[in-house]
Amino acid sequence: MKVLIAPIGKRLVWYLAMEEYVAAHCTEETLFLWIVRPTVIFGRHQVMENEVNIPYCEANGIEMYRRKSGGGCVYADEGNLMISYISPSTHSEQVFAHYMDFMSDSLRKMGYPAVTTEHNDILVEGKKVSGNACFALPTGTIVHGTMLWQVNFNRLQQAITPSAEKLAKHGVESVRQRVVNLCTVHQDKHLRITPPISDMAELMINLTDLLATKIENLPRDAHEAIDQIEQSYLDPAFLHPEA
Repeated sequence: MKVLIAPIGKRLVWYLAMEEYVAAHCTEETLFLWIVRPTVIFGRHQVMENEVNIPYCEANGIEMYRRKSGGGCVYADEGNLMISYISPSTHSEQVFAHYMDFMSDSLRKMGYPAVTTEHNDILVEGKKVSGNACFALPTGTIVHGTMLWQVNFNRLQQAITPSAEKLAKHGVESVRQRVVNLCTVHQDKHLRITPPISDMAELMINLTDLLATKIENLPRDAHEAIDQIEQSYLDPAFLHPEA
């Protein structure tokens, strides 16, 4: 699998635009890892006001964006590793299943007892460490996921507002109750994490070592094209289609 080195310091939707760019030019399995400042991203068909605590986000400098894939609302910050996987295959269900298999297998190889669920999550010791969604295009399939390393759960719980019905489906009373940071899990004495991981940079290195057959930089001439794709996410008509 080819691993691309993504630029740092971009908005979350820039990386979603990068996914689209890579999908349009993809001839092989490609993965890239990235990190963003505090941001809420919600699904294409969700009503923003129902999923996001907008006043809280505005008061605390948390950015808010809509993505083009389905799925639920996600809070991300500097403690959340974001994962983008692009395949030239248009068989999206197969691509997604393949991604879930190799990502959970990668965690198991590190020493985390990871399992997948029918809700597109990866759990470790019964709690969610990764949420994932799939986005099909005519030129391929995009999968994007999260990996919770040291996310600020106080902010997470304040920023997103899932319905009681959704939480009940998972058998929990709050978002905080069903998620856990890997940095907390790996401190459990009975787990043997190999090699040892002290921060998210090492988590990124470990994943890259497990998955990459080659590592490349994003071509410089791709940046302008990605900037243009990003504008589709910033369009007020896309962010607020109900307006």
